[in-house]
This record gives sequence, C-alpha cells and structure tokens, in this order.
Amino acid sequence: MVNKQKILIVDDDQNIADLISLYLIKECFETLIVNDGESALGAMESFSPNLIILDLMLPGIDGYQVCREVRAKSSTPIIMLSAKGEVFDKVLGLELGADDYMEKPFDTKELVARVKAVLRRFKVAPAVSEKSDIKCVEYAGLVINQTNYSVMYLGKTVDMPPKELELLYFLAASPNHVFTREQLLDQIWGYEYIGDTRTVDVHIKRLREKIKDHENWRIATIWGIGYKFEVTEHA
Repeated sequence: MVNKQKILIVDDDQNIADLISLYLIKECFETLIVNDGESALGAMESFSPNLIILDLMLPGIDGYQVCREVRAKSSTPIIMLSAKGEVFDKVLGLELGADDYMEKPFDTKELVARVKAVLRRFKVAPAVSEKSDIKCVEYAGLVINQTNYSVMYLGKTVDMPPKELELLYFLAASPNHVFTREQLLDQIWGYEYIGDTRTVDVHIKRLREKIKDHENWRIATIWGIGYKFEVTEHA
C-alpha cells in the first residue's frame, strides 16, 4: 500500500481548518490540525508532514516565525494563508521561504489544487535512476541536480526550497537565454499564479544570497525584461 502524503494544517480557526482537512482527506491525504505556532513546530518532529498549510495570524508564535524556524531545519513546502492581501505581506512570506501564498477567503478546491501542484514540484529522488533521466547541470563550482533536488556550490551542499532550486535549474539549463518574469512565473509555478512578478524578484534575491557570482557565470538582471544565467566560459 502506498503511504498517504501528510499535510499539517496550522490555523486557529477550527472551522476553516476542519473544512481544509475535509477536502484534503477526500483527495486521499492524511491531515493533522494544530491551532498555534508552538504546536506546529512540535508536529514537525512527530508528524513529519510532506507539506504545511500555515495561517499567519496565530496565537503566541505567529506564522512568520513558524516559517523561519521550519526553514532553518527543513525544506518542507509551505503554503501560507492570510487575510492580509498587501504585496508587502506576500513578499515577506515568500522571502521567509514560503512556496505559495493565498488570501482569505479562498476557494477550498483551489487550495487543494495548489497543494497538489506544490507537492508535484517537491520530489524526493528515486533510489535508482536511469542516467538519461537525471536532470543535472554543472558549471565551475556549481552542480544543480533537479532529480534529487540538491545544489552543490564550491563543494558544499546548499539548502534551498523547491522553487528556488527549480528557478536556478531552469535558468542554468539555458545559459545566456533571457527570460521575462512572466515566462519564469509560468515555467516554475506551473499554474495561473495569483500574485505578481515580484515573486520572481524575491526568489532571485534569495538565490543571489546563497549563490554568489563566479568568474565564469552569474545570474544577470536584464533591466526592464527579466533574468538570464550568463555564462562567459563553460565549465
């Protein structure tokens, strides 16, 4: 029997949490509901979720802090929920490592669709892979493997959430090709993303904090257009 994927629902509104859980259970997910940030952090150890649905306005430790603490230890995907619809709140959530952001009130079916989309992007490497199936690009000092979702930079493993890695891989797999922010949103997020192109800028900023420019390559900004993985000399 295939093990069910586990979803941790963190929301202090029990009615909303129960509704989310009901829809997810119908889609054959296993769910656990907790109502505060401290319980959410505890559930990370005991429940080991495949994905977290995280409300921002929680008693005690808020959702932002929960996201920070989860990201310090894990790349488990996080979908944030909030009644706050300001761009600042969305950008802050994404900067902290959230994989998606939905405003309340939301359509439960859309939330389930987003859960499935995020989980599709977050894949664990199979024990055995055909060499031809391995998605990996290499440059001097940099190895990006999208098959097992790993990045090696200057000989060290760099932890990053799935979307960051996929964005880096997508750019690096097409060196010197300029992509608009809209193209990157479409390619990496894979569905009609309700947000704006600042999402791409946030992820590029986080990548640059982890992966510095090399003498042979860099993530370049093409002002007014988008980004490219600029290569001056192939490794």
